[in-house]
Amino acid sequence: MKLAQLRSDFAAGQVDKPRYIEQAYQDYHRQLFEYAAMLPETDIREISIDASGVVFTTRSTGVRIRCQPGDHRSPPVETFNFNDFEPRESRMMFKLFEGCSHFYDIGANIGWHSLNLAATYRHASFECFEPIPSTYQHLTGNIALNRFTNIRTHHVALAERRGAHTFYFYEACSGNASGVNLTGRPDVSEVECQLHRLDDYVAEHRLAPPDFIKCDVEGAELRVFQGAPQTLARDQPIILAEILRKWSAKYGYNPNEIFELLAGHGYRAFTSDGSKLLPFTRMTEETVETNFFFLHASRHQAQIRRFTIDE
Repeated sequence: MKLAQLRSDFAAGQVDKPRYIEQAYQDYHRQLFEYAAMLPETDIREISIDASGVVFTTRSTGVRIRCQPGDHRSPPVETFNFNDFEPRESRMMFKLFEGCSHFYDIGANIGWHSLNLAATYRHASFECFEPIPSTYQHLTGNIALNRFTNIRTHHVALAERRGAHTFYFYEACSGNASGVNLTGRPDVSEVECQLHRLDDYVAEHRLAPPDFIKCDVEGAELRVFQGAPQTLARDQPIILAEILRKWSAKYGYNPNEIFELLAGHGYRAFTSDGSKLLPFTRMTEETVETNFFFLHASRHQAQIRRFTIDE
């Protein structure tokens, strides 16, 4: 029974007062104290509840994130569940962003990475790209909640072409939204989103050239980079990309095509343990890593020497 139903049954006289008090506490209220006891182990400093929803505040950066109802893989929930969210990649991203000024968050979701970076690097500017309407609303809401003025949002998807495209959205895991039905579930929602090439969008909207690109678009990463040859050649940003064999297969390409495309622009690939970069060459069936850093061999020579184990 849900708490609201229990309360309704009490109001209707179907549950007496002692039972209502006892059951409400045992089934629901005492869990608040369990959450409080677990917080010190996590990067979540505080969880607050008001009439507008549930807000998680991070310990490390003080960023406030309002959670979407029903999304059990939301970054703040994942942080509470596992104490931190992608800690190795996040630590290295913070290290590599030192000295950078312009961050592109492609597949921004609710803004987790941009918000946490923006809290630390107040001088920098952030461009967040998110195509799913409901997720985009949460993104803009979280930016407003933190009163950041250095984050701009773009309600578009980036790809190798321009036009409309159907995206598939699963409410319980908004981070899995994609241009193909990754989950294969029959209960996903479909929404039409606008596609743009990054090169064209940057020129048309006169965006500052990126120093760092985070690209997490659930299998469509190759398409994003195929639409950005000028940006890659001219600006040579550091790149953090999520690359999974199972998602690229849904799009009909081998993930090594991404490594080859970026190598053609002078990039080297790395994984990370959080403190150092580990050179990486090619994905195989034995590869367990899913997040990869790409640094330009010439432009980022200093960072490669500083953080790479074998340099």
